[in-house]
Amino acid sequence: MMTRMKKSTRLIVAASEQDADMLYATRLVVGDPFVFLEQKGKRTIVLSDLEIDRGRKQAQVDEILPYGEFEREVQNGAKKAPEFEKVVSHFLRKRGVRSALVPSNFPLRLAQELEGHKIRLETANGLFWPAREAKTDDELRQMRRALSITEQGLARAVEVLAACRSRRGKKLDWFGRVLTSEILRAEIDSAILRAGGLPANTIVAGGDQACDPHERGSGPLYADALIILDVFPRDAKTGYFGDITRTVVRGRASEEQRRLWETVREGQALGLKNMKPGVDGLELHNRIKQLFTDRGYPTETRDGRNVGFFHGTGHGLGLEIHEFPRFQKTVFKPGQTLTVEPGLYYPGLGGVRIEDVVVVTRTGIRMLSRFEKRLEI
Repeated sequence: MMTRMKKSTRLIVAASEQDADMLYATRLVVGDPFVFLEQKGKRTIVLSDLEIDRGRKQAQVDEILPYGEFEREVQNGAKKAPEFEKVVSHFLRKRGVRSALVPSNFPLRLAQELEGHKIRLETANGLFWPAREAKTDDELRQMRRALSITEQGLARAVEVLAACRSRRGKKLDWFGRVLTSEILRAEIDSAILRAGGLPANTIVAGGDQACDPHERGSGPLYADALIILDVFPRDAKTGYFGDITRTVVRGRASEEQRRLWETVREGQALGLKNMKPGVDGLELHNRIKQLFTDRGYPTETRDGRNVGFFHGTGHGLGLEIHEFPRFQKTVFKPGQTLTVEPGLYYPGLGGVRIEDVVVVTRTGIRMLSRFEKRLEI
């Protein structure tokens, strides 16, 4: 299966709703697995009868064929419908496929079926579609739309927080009820849905909860405490993701909270200023980390817990929320679209993360996210 070969034939069998390579290849969102085949530059998909009419209108391919036709050929009058893998194998043999390049997540059972019919498969080394790394102008427009949806979610969060008052014990009161992470997340997600997005695991984490960067947050939110809002919805129309994080305080920030926030903002600004083609992301990540240490915020372990800046500076963004390249595992190239999201986390004080999305240009970067950076609400 892993034999090295030079072939123009590419094969994907996946549901494009979950598989970014399939969505990139077809621009058609389908919830069940279907077949994509590229032979000598010609792109063919095999769709179920349920999806074929929509596919003819939306899919950006050269040929669309009905799955039912091949299923009937394999069934050949038998009472029981044939297995999906046998139908796919039949289609490929009819097309004369003897070998193909497939993504690394290709279904194992199907691979075994194809190997049984002497169809050799090779997994891609790296990106299945290398062109995904550099976003086109059209892709950047679609990403800007996804970020606009993200910004509408954040705007709703700010609106709700601004309407709050402080109760006894500093719990935030929103029109007579305690504002919780769950309530604020529901308000953010509802705004995203109205804007045409699909929310996914939105983070609303206050106080020490925010010191775990992927903690979604739960329970009451408090006045004068740091709250991380990390919003990363998918555009329901295009499949592209937005991803923006802001850290805010409803009320008055203490001097210590403000200094932490300003330091993270300074670290992000250092990253944004120095991103350009040819710069090594790891070196820039380490410069940000050193800046934090110099400002009195070291990265270390305290009482068995990580504190400081202990995650990556950013990641690629597009049809996946975390896609190639990672910030500190690349030398920047034009067209790469990445998040820049340094953070600092100290239990007892709280966490701060500020995240924006940029595209690398020939001379530097262009900001794609536009939401204001504001500490106090």
